[in-house]
Amino acid sequence: PIRDVGLDADEAKAIRGFRFLTEKPVLVLLNVGEGELATAPALVESIVAAYPHQHAMVDALSAKIEMELGELEPDEAAVFMEELGIAESGLDRVIALSYQLLGLVSFLTAGPDEVRAWPIVDGSTAVDAAGAIHTDLAKGFIRAETVAYEDLLKLGSMGEAKKAGRLRAEGRTYRVKDGDVLEILFSR
Repeated sequence: PIRDVGLDADEAKAIRGFRFLTEKPVLVLLNVGEGELATAPALVESIVAAYPHQHAMVDALSAKIEMELGELEPDEAAVFMEELGIAESGLDRVIALSYQLLGLVSFLTAGPDEVRAWPIVDGSTAVDAAGAIHTDLAKGFIRAETVAYEDLLKLGSMGEAKKAGRLRAEGRTYRVKDGDVLEILFSR
């Protein structure tokens, strides 16, 4: 597969227009039965050891259990997962692995009526994040007021985060971290 060849920048640029399928990273999901959930991590490890690839990830889940979890209320699903010894839903794991494979992180924006997650390439700057929302925000970028999601959740609001000294003013070159909550200040 092209993903494992190790092309230099010029070679990658030369073949970019072909959009080869084998250039894409691979996520392998193993569908296991409920009785095999306990041994699934060992199965995943054995497959990873037998077929080590830098651009591939393997995980196991039970599609039947995931379907049943999807039909339950959140509190009932949490109890069911605890009974089965499942720490994290398969959907959450698939999303996290996909982000990791694609080299993405998410930052959040929050307004009075909407909270939204924005995917960007890991290592992107505050200006790149502003541009992901709208190109006008990137053009007129002044600064980003930033707080970690965990801090905002604990403190309750951007105002409280500012009072607690958790709200930071970041410039154009700030590298956005996964889970940052940003408020972009810009001029028109």
